[in-house]
Amino acid sequence: MTPDWTSQLAAAHAPPPPGWWPPAPGWWLLSALLLAASAVALWAWLDPYRRSRRAALRELRAIRAAQTDPVASARAIESLLRRFAIAVFGSASVARLTGDAWLAFVAAEGGTPLAGEAGRSLLSTAFGGRASGERECWLAGADAFVRRARPKARASGRGKH
Repeated sequence: MTPDWTSQLAAAHAPPPPGWWPPAPGWWLLSALLLAASAVALWAWLDPYRRSRRAALRELRAIRAAQTDPVASARAIESLLRRFAIAVFGSASVARLTGDAWLAFVAAEGGTPLAGEAGRSLLSTAFGGRASGERECWLAGADAFVRRARPKARASGRGKH
């Protein structure tokens, strides 16, 4: 053997670099997961119930920050509760409710702090103009109602609201 036998070998050929298409199975799985997560996030963002809930909570924070007199606060809270209930449950089941029937509905749908005397003071302040100092209780009840109220068709997982 001669010392330069390596010069007789063919030149080294590296394999071509891998192409970017088709991607490896892990990338396909990641793409499918990202697509599914995006669809779920878009559905959650555009869901009418969730949109009305976010808007009601935003308005409730504004009422809390406003520090207005009890009469104006009571009117704003009562209006917010009524509009949210109509948006979530429909006007057929909510619009005719007044007084104790309205308070019983609010309490049954999650606004238990507004059951009893606190709810009656909210209504008398909002509609009668007699100021009462239970603003924080009203706000807590409204917050609980907005966070816990669920339309019946939604709870069973079918139907529109």
